Amino acid sequence: MRLSLCNEVIRDLPFERQCALAAALGYAGLEVAPFTLGETAWTAPAGERAAWRRALADSGVAVSGLHWLLVSPAGLSITSGDKATWDRTVDILRRLIDLCAELGGDYLVHGSPAQRRIGDQADPAAAAARGEAAWAAIADDARRAGVVYCIEPLSRPEADFVNTLGEAAAIVQRIGSPALRTMIDTLAAGSMEPEPVADALRRWLPTGMVAHIQLNDRNRRGPGQGDDRFAPVLRALKDGGYGGWVAMEPFDYHPDGPTCAARAIGYVQGILETLA
Repeated sequence: MRLSLCNEVIRDLPFERQCALAAALGYAGLEVAPFTLGETAWTAPAGERAAWRRALADSGVAVSGLHWLLVSPAGLSITSGDKATWDRTVDILRRLIDLCAELGGDYLVHGSPAQRRIGDQADPAAAAARGEAAWAAIADDARRAGVVYCIEPLSRPEADFVNTLGEAAAIVQRIGSPALRTMIDTLAAGSMEPEPVADALRRWLPTGMVAHIQLNDRNRRGPGQGDDRFAPVLRALKDGGYGGWVAMEPFDYHPDGPTCAARAIGYVQGILETLA
């Protein structure tokens, strides 16, 4: 397992300093939220992209993948009934897939709850079908780019479309692309799955559906900063032979971003050492 830090935790720092801090704390990678690189990061000129790659190389960390894909620009939606909005959103997803591959990332995580919300749309089933159609539309782009595109189950009330691993897996199976998978966010899984997260992992890892893991406590802080216990989760990953990325994704940075990032990796590494 390789440990990564979701970079919005330290987004107040310039990107080169994010890379250096992540490396100094012991992270192997940064999971990048595109909005932290600019409102339209996928339009960045070649020189700026080269500077990002140089900062990564100089620090010795990798971009593990991209997440929080549709925060900016405003107004994006994969469930929108407005064709122009839907088309623009799908085009941006394709460009983000290319950006992920260019930066050396292995995966994209499609969370972005506000940009997939069904809400009070007149035909919820049609809205859900548009969301699934968006993922089907970009699956082959991900395959050609050599990245895995993960549909992230999210908890209610934050999201009202795809809340469980079963719902995400059903979409993955219907689309049938080798580049499309799901993933486990421990906050969401701890709130929405019918069993403890460790048991969900033991059930789902053998299916090959789970391509990525994000760790966060249900109190929205980092692992080790709440009541959730992560030793069973990491044991299940180890027992299941999981060898992918494990990203720290707190939402409440207590007492601040850099300290939260340091505490998270220290806590997780301590558990991993006991499991070795």
